[in-house]
Amino acid sequence: MAQFQDLWQKLHIEYDRFARTTSPQHRAIVTEFYQRVWEQGDIYLERQQGWYCVACEEFKDEKELLGDRKCPIHVTMPCEWRDEPNYFFRLSKYQARLEALYQERPEFIQPLSRRNEVLGFVSQGLRDFSISRVNLSWGIPVPTDPSHTLYVWFDALLGYLSALLEPGDAPTLANALAKWFPFRLHLIGKDILRFHAIYWPAMLMSAELPLPERVFGHGFLTKDGLKMGKSLGNTLDPFALVEAYGADAVRYFFLREIAFGKDGDFSEKRFVETVNADLANSLGNLLNRSLNMTHKYCGGRVPTPQTETIQTLTAPVVALARTLGDRLAPGYESLDFAGVCEGILALVTACNKLIDEVAPWKRFKEGDAAAIAELLYTVLEAARLSTYGLSPITPTLSREAYRQLGLVFPDVNSWEHTRWGILPTDTALPQPSPLFQRLPVPA
Repeated sequence: MAQFQDLWQKLHIEYDRFARTTSPQHRAIVTEFYQRVWEQGDIYLERQQGWYCVACEEFKDEKELLGDRKCPIHVTMPCEWRDEPNYFFRLSKYQARLEALYQERPEFIQPLSRRNEVLGFVSQGLRDFSISRVNLSWGIPVPTDPSHTLYVWFDALLGYLSALLEPGDAPTLANALAKWFPFRLHLIGKDILRFHAIYWPAMLMSAELPLPERVFGHGFLTKDGLKMGKSLGNTLDPFALVEAYGADAVRYFFLREIAFGKDGDFSEKRFVETVNADLANSLGNLLNRSLNMTHKYCGGRVPTPQTETIQTLTAPVVALARTLGDRLAPGYESLDFAGVCEGILALVTACNKLIDEVAPWKRFKEGDAAAIAELLYTVLEAARLSTYGLSPITPTLSREAYRQLGLVFPDVNSWEHTRWGILPTDTALPQPSPLFQRLPVPA
């Protein structure tokens, strides 16, 4: 647990609560939820026979298994044959309601590839699944039969509810669901999609509770085109990656380069090339050259545009910047982080091109102060908008950009900060420094 928390801190990942299913509060929530489902007649005792993957904590159909009855996900682990009495949840009872859910709310499962995967599985017919085990020394006893222990996935999925309890609240479903439920977004790995897009909504239906708005299954990561594994010696150490390149670079690459929801590949060479091109050469260069010219031509203060001298040149960039927030909002909402980055880079590229076209160094020699003021305010404000728009992905870089612009990054994020003209004129600017140091190219 401590290792996860340490990694999240290094990656600047904030969370509201770190919860464990071993807590007494969780046990109380599970017991109350179980009772609801029991009273619906959706739990019964039967004998479970089949091949069981210990790592997946799931029984597998024999047709799913690889040679030597190995799990298709945990390919080095043969499944175990289990034959024991278990309590079952009547998943099959909810086949029609689940199919209606997927039909009426096509956005419930995302992305489309994950939705199609679930539809294909459900169309084969749903079977009831086991929710208990016998002869276990740990876990939550089945309330109606303490000789059995509740087991994944019935127990684990309810951690999403028990984690919602506020400190000091009595551990009841009513208290757990009072504020944050139902979820707007439930983000999971694609390997546990079936449990979250089929088992979980059926359990909520049985307990007569509302469903999440959508379940999004993200993809897997390979390295240099190969599946990562200890046997290949090609695992990716996130601690070492952050230590070598910094959290912003790591966050940016994975959200920029891999379409969220699809599988992606990590190559150190590609990582360095992408981050250098976007954060150092494009965004960092824009801010640094703009600030240096402001110091050189405007006394180190944000200029005040005087006229419409070069309006025909700045107008396209201003129009692009004014609408940036409107274009980023749906991207963030739909988890299209790659699209968000592309939209920001389009503005950055337009600004760098504008500087080259206007050539303020020539305007300075011609004494055209008004044109320089118009240009520099445009690109400085566009740089502010770009770094603010990128702040959910690169929080440290964005705060440093604000500091160099003479601003304090807002405590509370708001789309209000994506409107044009927030950068105050005549603001004194500190001496600029490179926003993002180029990463060394790996040998």
